[in-house]
Amino acid sequence: MYSYSLLKKSLSFFVKFSICACLLLGFALGAGNILFPYDRNVFGNGSQPGKIRTVVIDAGHGGRDGGAVAEDGTLEKHLNLAVALQLKALLESADIRVVMTRETDIELASPDSPHKKADDLKAREKLAESCENAVFVSIHMNRFPVEKYKGLQVYYSENHENSLILAQTIQNVSEETLRNTQDRKVKPAGDSIYLMAHLEIPAVLVECGFLSNPEELSLLKNEAYRKKLAMCLYASLMGYFAENA
Repeated sequence: MYSYSLLKKSLSFFVKFSICACLLLGFALGAGNILFPYDRNVFGNGSQPGKIRTVVIDAGHGGRDGGAVAEDGTLEKHLNLAVALQLKALLESADIRVVMTRETDIELASPDSPHKKADDLKAREKLAESCENAVFVSIHMNRFPVEKYKGLQVYYSENHENSLILAQTIQNVSEETLRNTQDRKVKPAGDSIYLMAHLEIPAVLVECGFLSNPEELSLLKNEAYRKKLAMCLYASLMGYFAENA
């Protein structure tokens, strides 16, 4: 397992700061899916014949499982899906294969399942593990009884060493662009998060913000801010692929 200091050294100066520069330029230009010019020979699937990079995007919850609920009734599941679909569009514009665990408001368990949550999670696990050369990004929203807490937080699977690298990349890019992470550090998911505990591929779970914080809830309900979140994840994944070809 990498130490935190060694991991930060492994994230090259060029990749880290060029990603942030691209993000800021993209926000200024508002150029849609051409926000991030890239060299397909570096980032795209054509760099290594026969090796197709795949990102499995998991929009957390869905169907009967609404996830966390804000004071105004906003359901986590809808925000998760909105960010996931925006990330999907960005990655596909960069010639990255994307597999979605869901693209509508559904769950992956059978409607008559007496164990809907367990069956849903097992279905997501099976789908992710069936994809070759894949990384897994699960998108969620947070909630806490105390309103003051806010910011993005990344959890990583300890089953693959690259999970920590991807998690730290996302946290670093988010600190540079969102500037609302409250100096959070990435955390191992341990056994408390089913998918992180069971997946053997590089896997992270991103808590994009707190529904319990009124200011952040307002941001998360804003489409432009959700696009900014998706662009942070996109830039992080492209930086990860550049460093871990």
